[in-house]
Amino acid sequence: HASWAANQVISCSSLSSHVQSSTLSLSLQSNTMDIFDSSVNLEETHFNEGFNEGYNDGLASGKDEGRQVGLKHGFEIGEELGFYRGCIDVWNSAIRVDPTCFSSRVQKTIKQMDELVQKYPILDPENESVTEIIKSLRLKFRAVCATLNLKLEYSGYPKVSDAQGSEF
Repeated sequence: HASWAANQVISCSSLSSHVQSSTLSLSLQSNTMDIFDSSVNLEETHFNEGFNEGYNDGLASGKDEGRQVGLKHGFEIGEELGFYRGCIDVWNSAIRVDPTCFSSRVQKTIKQMDELVQKYPILDPENESVTEIIKSLRLKFRAVCATLNLKLEYSGYPKVSDAQGSEF
């Protein structure tokens, strides 16, 4: 059994030296892999940094652009509502001066337009009724103009040449 124990000790010591040489080999291999890994990952790192920077810049510019579009659209809707309000006020003034100047049907439509303008949710642009209210206003406006034989239309911000050619 002594020779068996001696063989085990020799085996263990050779195993130990083998493990040490393997560890040294792995350590050297690991160090060289780290150098290459960092070189290989350099492109990926720069790509990810560029992507993140671009994404964050896109978010910022998207919010700015969205704000600008929202302001522009809000201004256009406000301008159109103001146009209808002005027409309604002129027609109501004409009715006060001469209650028989328009048929009862036209007067009813003007009153409905007035109610729609007042009902428009100016402070709640996400309200689902805004589209329906604007469509209804446009339709009623065209109906009143057609009935009164007026060549009046709202086509955005009035131009000087348009103002000279308008009839009321």
